[in-house]
Amino acid sequence: MALNSPYLYLFKYIVVGDSGVGKSNLLLQFTDKHFQPTHDVTIGVEFGTRSVEIEGQNIKLQIWDTAGQESFRSITRSYFRGAAGALLVYDISRRESFNHVSSWLNDTLEHSNPDITIILVGNKSDIADKRQVSTEEGQAYAAEHGLMFFETSARTGDNVEKAFTAVAEDIHQKIKDGVFDLSDDSCGIKLGSKNPYSNGNVNLSADEGQRSGGCCR
Repeated sequence: MALNSPYLYLFKYIVVGDSGVGKSNLLLQFTDKHFQPTHDVTIGVEFGTRSVEIEGQNIKLQIWDTAGQESFRSITRSYFRGAAGALLVYDISRRESFNHVSSWLNDTLEHSNPDITIILVGNKSDIADKRQVSTEEGQAYAAEHGLMFFETSARTGDNVEKAFTAVAEDIHQKIKDGVFDLSDDSCGIKLGSKNPYSNGNVNLSADEGQRSGGCCR
């Protein structure tokens, strides 16, 4: 699919979690199929885009990679607003980063829309010999809080595509189910040029949401 081909929807994502868990490399692996062994600490936010195909439709993802340091927390929180999807990332080899997941989750829920799709991502599965957080712990936490869950490796690319795409699939399903009101600009979903409702008429009923849709209730 051509990078700049017309898209049906644009979904805004945020990637959150402690500094050093691999957020920037997850974004880099997803957008450019590349891993950077030495990566400068993210200052504020970084940004990337990529399109994926969901049910035969081109969906553009606008992804904001947020800094993990506490000193940037007030800045990065502003990017949570208007996000349709979130990747909540921890490092399976650092117990501390998993312990902080609840704080990041609370921040995401507090500052984003109530219908946001959140996936818990245990990154660095390629160094399983240094694992401090079991797969079962991650799965249990995700199940308890109603989150999707994947373990990934930004280095090898394992499950990276699946994690980002799973979020898009869930958002797309919510649109079909009429969960969102697309007339609300804060929902994190924008109509693309390929969308028949992109002329501004987005006050759709629930059944029309199967063909288009919107955002936060």
